[in-house]
Amino acid sequence: MKKYLLAVLVDNKPGVLTHVSGLISRRAFNIESISAGYTEEADVTRINIVVSVESAGELDQVIQQLSKLIDVIKIVNLSEEDAIERELVLIKVKATRETRSDIVNVVNIFRANIVDVTPDDVVIELTGTQNKIDALCEVMREYGIIEIARTGAIALSRGPVPVKEM
Repeated sequence: MKKYLLAVLVDNKPGVLTHVSGLISRRAFNIESISAGYTEEADVTRINIVVSVESAGELDQVIQQLSKLIDVIKIVNLSEEDAIERELVLIKVKATRETRSDIVNVVNIFRANIVDVTPDDVVIELTGTQNKIDALCEVMREYGIIEIARTGAIALSRGPVPVKEM
């Protein structure tokens, strides 16, 4: 299986993500992540989809089906572009009086941030590549991860802007 990161610009209408996720699950394509957000155009939504497929032919099927279900303005395969790809993670970790300073040191090494502290835990925020986030999660396991929330990959093309041109 090969992963592809697609940037999909669509008309900003209710239910777009429902249609997209339904399409992928009905066709048995594996979504690694899907996220949607605003763009610089008020009536356009940007959907980032990371999908795993067996072949370029299956990727073409995903793109064709997306265009049938929703009002697609443009789809760009950022996997084939010079792109900046990142992910965001929040990790809630057990933090005792004895382990708190060690956790802070690890957070600093990864250039992450502590965004919440309670007597029993800390919440760490990190933006970076999937490998960097995986590495931080692995180190934090030894302290006891309580909860993790990851956004999945999002990306922007580098240089000329192939996604924005509509």
